[in-house]
Amino acid sequence: LICSGLSGSSHAKSHEDNLNPGWWEKFIGPGCAIDTNKFYVICSNNLGGCYGTSGPSTINPVTRKPYGTTFPIMCLEDLVKAQFVLLDHLGIEKLHGVVGASLGGMTSIMSGVLFPDRVNHVVTISSCAKSHPTSIAMRYLQRRTIMSDPNWNYGHYYDKDYPKVGMKLAREIATITYRSGPEWDLRFGRERIDSSEPPSLCPNFVIESYLDYQGEKFCTKFDPNSLLYISKAMDLFDVSEDYGSLTEGLGRITCPVLVLGVQTDILFPIWQQRQLAKALQDAGNKWVTYYELNSIFGHDTFLLDLNGVGAAIKGFLESGKVTCDNPGNT
Repeated sequence: LICSGLSGSSHAKSHEDNLNPGWWEKFIGPGCAIDTNKFYVICSNNLGGCYGTSGPSTINPVTRKPYGTTFPIMCLEDLVKAQFVLLDHLGIEKLHGVVGASLGGMTSIMSGVLFPDRVNHVVTISSCAKSHPTSIAMRYLQRRTIMSDPNWNYGHYYDKDYPKVGMKLAREIATITYRSGPEWDLRFGRERIDSSEPPSLCPNFVIESYLDYQGEKFCTKFDPNSLLYISKAMDLFDVSEDYGSLTEGLGRITCPVLVLGVQTDILFPIWQQRQLAKALQDAGNKWVTYYELNSIFGHDTFLLDLNGVGAAIKGFLESGKVTCDNPGNT
């Protein structure tokens, strides 16, 4: 089971009915990190999203209008339970593994917590055991930009003007958290858009135009209300909350776990990956494998580093149980 990030869909890999590249195109396929010669692969849309599974844009059968902000607040447990209802429908009792990064890494952890008897391996990439204040703050700002757009209309904009300005700015803020300072320096430095033009309040630096491009490219692809709901669910994520402690919560995961982190990740800092691996071991799990990548791509490493991320996943899913005695080491 592949769990996508916040804005991902069920289209993780191209196939004969949809030839467009999936969001994890190079990681899935014959001989790939997720080897389709060995595994059947499932990827579903997230609950609360806008690609098919119920969300704020879904028509409420009572009002015959989109739910908008009358859609109920969700938590990560809801997303995971919806996925396992799908597995029940498909007649699948046990998974070889659950693999996810970012939001998907949170849901892969919760899969092991909620359904320990149905999961044989857990892979969590650039994720955490609970959201920390800095990441909550960054997502809060993204939500505020959307909700401050006059066209947001308290979430009931589906038959009115679209809150494009707020959504675009939210994506620009998010983009800053997805990559790293070293990459910005290498790619853009202080390069000017036009060195012959005098400075102005308009964009002067190439990095500014890049953020503008990323915001423009994304702002109409994803439902703003879905971003509000799913990002809030990420904020609420805390494995310890329903189990009294982190040790008790993570102690429910009895299968082998791969924890993979990136040293330049500012959204899910590397110390959170170390904390998660150690907490799993402290909870009694003897089959914890920990990898720490020194990639310049920050949080988006899971989308870009085919060699580092892909090799770790492939080795973990296709080999026997491996232990890592010191999760503080690479």
